[in-house]
Amino acid sequence: MDMDIDTQTAAEGTEDLGAPAAADGQPDLAAELAAAKALADERYADLQYARAEIDNVRKRVERSAFERLGYARRQLLERFLPVLDNLQRALAFDDSEGLRGGLQATLRGFEGVLASEQVVALDTVGKPFDPHIAEAITTRETSDYDDDVVVEEAQRGYRMGDDLLRPAMVIVAKHVTPAGEAYAPTPE
Repeated sequence: MDMDIDTQTAAEGTEDLGAPAAADGQPDLAAELAAAKALADERYADLQYARAEIDNVRKRVERSAFERLGYARRQLLERFLPVLDNLQRALAFDDSEGLRGGLQATLRGFEGVLASEQVVALDTVGKPFDPHIAEAITTRETSDYDDDVVVEEAQRGYRMGDDLLRPAMVIVAKHVTPAGEAYAPTPE
């Protein structure tokens, strides 16, 4: 046993001086190879540990993101439940006035949920057609509006902050003149 301690002490001492030497003064290649292999094995184990840790962190981040998304989704859906309740109450009325009032309450509920999410309706009627926020589905001949002015919305458009959620579907004015008169655009 004393021999093993002396051998270990001697080996530790030779590590500090460089490569272990054989009895004839030449480097001991087998000892060098064993030391290099031990170091490589240690580094490989460290690499495997680091890879496993990275994989665990990735899984935790994915799980956390999924949980946050589920929580946000749940909150949004919970805000729609009172709107659904109003719609069910409106359908329970037999008279048209009760139905109308219930539908108006439902509409206010939907608008409230959208407003809480910073969703606003686009205002396009009576304004020049803007292809960035609206899609023209047809034109209407009219002398009441100038060309390319939105005269009616077929479907409302909505924006959330700077993002367009849905473009408005609009009907755009096409100028007509009274019968018998030639249309001449006004010079600008």
